[in-house]
Amino acid sequence: MTEAPLIEVRGLRSQFGSHVVHDDLDFEVRQGEILGIVGGSGTGKSVLVNTILGLKQPDAGEVYFRGQAMSGLTGKDRLALEKRWGVLFQSGALFSALTVQENVMAPMREHMRMSARLMKELADLKIGLVGLSGEAGSKFPAELSGGMKKRAGLARALALDPDILFLDEPTAGLDPIGASAFDKLIKELSDTLDLTVVMITHDLDSLHAICDRVAVIADKRVIANAPLSELTHNEHPWIQEYFGGPRGRAVLRQAAED
Repeated sequence: MTEAPLIEVRGLRSQFGSHVVHDDLDFEVRQGEILGIVGGSGTGKSVLVNTILGLKQPDAGEVYFRGQAMSGLTGKDRLALEKRWGVLFQSGALFSALTVQENVMAPMREHMRMSARLMKELADLKIGLVGLSGEAGSKFPAELSGGMKKRAGLARALALDPDILFLDEPTAGLDPIGASAFDKLIKELSDTLDLTVVMITHDLDSLHAICDRVAVIADKRVIANAPLSELTHNEHPWIQEYFGGPRGRAVLRQAAED
């Protein structure tokens, strides 16, 4: 029997005024997978993730976590669920007035009751887990390179030992070497910590390197949610255009060989 999806979105409608972004959209995430989300500009990739996170209320439809409707969760139940999710925003969204260590401690201060000393020790552990040196903990965001900011943001996303990571363009702005190293880090964390990862990305190399499946948003719906190799057989015009260029063909060819 196929295991039930970890997250399900059914019949989602998202709109802003008269502008409809999603219409009867269905989407699912399986336990333990790394799922990439792709789509053209304005297709609502971030809107979908924000709806799952509860940052935006759906105009119609429902989001389910382990089969339970999230619209019915309130108070402590909702808070307990939110603690199981870590989020890395595209810019890192670090607090500029706080050091890296203090940034990582921020979720702990909000959701956990423990001594400052223990929080500092846990923060240092997370900082090391993402490949930053101990010295990075005392630095402010303005003192970090782009890659270091991404890793610091990832350390904060891991602060509460989440089950699921949501990543928004995690390799955007990184050079090829830095992007490849970050992909490897995400894969290692997923395997080591048994994390489910949902990532919005335009990086074709990331899709091939670490994603188990790719969800494609077009026509206000998820038109495909499959391994990268299977997308070669999808005749939808956007998929053909997106993966039909030289880089796209190379990635799909590599996926088929793998």
